[in-house]
Amino acid sequence: MGEQRAVFFDVDDTLYDHLEPLRQALDRLISPPDGFPYEQVYHRFRHYSDLLSARHGHVNDPANAGDLEDMREQRIQLALAEFGIDVDREQAAAIQAAYLEGQFDIRLFPGAQELIRELQERGDVVGVITNGPKEHQMNKVRALGLDKLVGLDRVFVSGAVGMDKPDPRLFRYVNEATETEPGASWYIGDSWNNDVIGALEAGWTSVWFNHRKVEPFATGHQPHHILGGYGELRSVLLGG
Repeated sequence: MGEQRAVFFDVDDTLYDHLEPLRQALDRLISPPDGFPYEQVYHRFRHYSDLLSARHGHVNDPANAGDLEDMREQRIQLALAEFGIDVDREQAAAIQAAYLEGQFDIRLFPGAQELIRELQERGDVVGVITNGPKEHQMNKVRALGLDKLVGLDRVFVSGAVGMDKPDPRLFRYVNEATETEPGASWYIGDSWNNDVIGALEAGWTSVWFNHRKVEPFATGHQPHHILGGYGELRSVLLGG
C-alpha cells in the first residue's frame, strides 16, 4: 500500500465564487455600464492582489495591517483603471469595504462538499491552504462550513502560519503538520502565481482550477492538470 494521499484546496475562487462579492461591491458603488466585463476585471484584480502582496512581503502578518489596506486599495484602482474607470483612494476604500462585507454570504461551489466527503471516505487527508489574515480567512472558512467539513486541524491560513503562498515552505509546513509527504500531496487552486507555482516548487501535484479560462502565465511552470469544474476534478481525483 502506498503513502496516504493528501488533497488540499485553495479557498477563494476555488471552493466558492470569489467574483460575486466584488461584482456586488462594484454595482453598488460605481454602477458600471451595461456589458461591463466583470470576469476580466476580477482576473486583473487578482493579478494585482498577488503582485502587490509579493512586493510588500508578509502582507498578511498582523503587524503589517497598514500595508494590507494599502495593497487592497491599490489593486482596485489598478484593475479598474485598465477598463477606463478611475477611482481615488477614498472610493477604492469604500469598494474594498463593501467587497469584504459581501465575502461572508458565500456557499461552496456545487459538487465541492460531495467531493471532499468522497475523498475523506477514500482515506485521503483533506484540507485547505489559504492566503490572508487569520481572522478574515477563518470567517470565510466558517461561513462555508469548512471548519466542520475538514476540521480546524486541516485548515492552514498564511497569516497564522507566518508564510504566504507561493512560498514552498508553507506547503512543507502543511506536510509536517499532517504527517504527509510532498510526493503524495495534491493542491487545487485557481491562482497561477500562488497555487500552481507554490505547489510545484514544493514538489506537490499541482491542479490548476482554471474555471475562468484565463491564459497561463509565461513562467516556465506546467501544472499536472488543468481543470475547469468539479465534475472534471472528481474524475481526476477519484477516477470517474
